[in-house]
Amino acid sequence: MNYQVLLYYQYVTIENPEEFAKQHLELCKSLNLKGRILVAGEGINGTLSGLVADTEKYMELMHADPRFKDTLFKVDPAEKHAFKKMHVRPRQEIVSLKLEDDVNPHELTGAYLSPQEFREAILDENTVVIDARNDYEYDLGHFRGAVRPDIRNFRDLPQWIRDNKEQFMDKRVVTYCTGGIRCEKFSGWLVREGFKDVGQLKDGIVTYGRDPEVQGDLWDGAMYVFDERITVPINRVNPTIIAKDWFDGEPCERYVNCANPECNRQIITSEANEAKYVRGCCEECRNHPRNRYVKENNLTTEEWAARLEAIGESLRPEIVAN
Repeated sequence: MNYQVLLYYQYVTIENPEEFAKQHLELCKSLNLKGRILVAGEGINGTLSGLVADTEKYMELMHADPRFKDTLFKVDPAEKHAFKKMHVRPRQEIVSLKLEDDVNPHELTGAYLSPQEFREAILDENTVVIDARNDYEYDLGHFRGAVRPDIRNFRDLPQWIRDNKEQFMDKRVVTYCTGGIRCEKFSGWLVREGFKDVGQLKDGIVTYGRDPEVQGDLWDGAMYVFDERITVPINRVNPTIIAKDWFDGEPCERYVNCANPECNRQIITSEANEAKYVRGCCEECRNHPRNRYVKENNLTTEEWAARLEAIGESLRPEIVAN
């Protein structure tokens, strides 16, 4: 494969993040890279794609900077770019937890667990494994037996823990996320909240899947990624599909966004069901006057109405009238 996707982060002080972001964007563009990078006073968090030679040059330049000399890049081969554009944006945080009293991972964080140690934790019935990702990420794939927080955004996780802490307050707690960055702060927050024995999967699910010993064992399904690939495999021992089609419950790992621009919910569905339900997650969304599936596929009002009629629904009279 001629391309690579880089996933990385580094908690390190960056003076003047706005100026750094401008200069870094120019660097990335000069290397023909595409992706998304967040920069804050606390560090950098990025996912990039590009030709092998260009991504290698980027990593070389980053490691030459004393601030990023120890940055671990997780590298995936790819057939093409995983992004359409290149963005480098200054932010208050490089991962949005929005705590009233922020956590500095250099001062407070959970114990790092190797892939082997994390696998042992999964198998320990006295250990609670908490997924630090969003619910739609969990639904696509997760570690066997992991707790699924009912959240749509990472910033909602602390409150969910407080609302449910009696379930695992007195147990050993370990947590995990895609590349490790969310766990850095979340595990430290757990310690500050009074959890006595807290661990985190070092460098995330990505590294666990590549480990030559565990080979992604005890991971069920696929892993969600925030680029055009959407899903990547993790388990190389006994891979499974656990995600279910939104509409008929059949095994499926294909994510799309609801066609209603005011909803935009991510749903798992086959191409056939996407067409059948005009990509609407509910009757209201299928009837939305700005349904994006209808527009993208140039459906006539008659064709739109016929698809809804086939599933026992009707197109709104005001849409038919127009």
